[in-house]
Amino acid sequence: MKKVLLLVALTLSVLAMQAQEVSSRAKAMRMMTYAKPEYMIKDIKVLADTMIVYSLADYVIYPIGKWENVEQYITNTQLQWYRESGYKNFFDSMSVSVNTLRHLDGSYLDMYRSITTGRVEMIAGRITDPEVVLENGLHAGMSKDDVFKVFFKRFPKSYVADVAVLKVISGAGEVGQIYTFRGKKLRHIGIISKYKYY
Repeated sequence: MKKVLLLVALTLSVLAMQAQEVSSRAKAMRMMTYAKPEYMIKDIKVLADTMIVYSLADYVIYPIGKWENVEQYITNTQLQWYRESGYKNFFDSMSVSVNTLRHLDGSYLDMYRSITTGRVEMIAGRITDPEVVLENGLHAGMSKDDVFKVFFKRFPKSYVADVAVLKVISGAGEVGQIYTFRGKKLRHIGIISKYKYY
């Protein structure tokens, strides 16, 4: 009898997991219909409390804008950045000249000037200061709904209620931003990159 009950419980848990997966995929497909065309969103995945948006837009690669050098960005933002320059090791033991801009609250941006593109490329970053605004207007402290309104024309609020992390990733999965929410507010923005820098 115990074996039968155990088998029934196991079967029900497997079915519940499959139903949840279908539900997550259904949410993702419905969110795709609300995506703004300028972000060229090609896929969405919902995994537990994380929504991953795959975008082909330039914004994902250049979240702070397209700059020819770091000084242009510093002058344009008119924020008090503390600049550190040095070399960092990356993939394949490659050493790259990196500029790190730091802010008093602990926000930072790691970037370098690519000899391939002739532009400032992002390596990493963490933004907690509301004064640091990304190219599309996003900044720490915004409401969760306002963040989603940047990427979607509209959306069912119940679909994003449980989302604690929104990842906006490039089509190849090499670069992106991670928006982390606490409650209904954007707590911080992370910038990630898996490029092989040259």
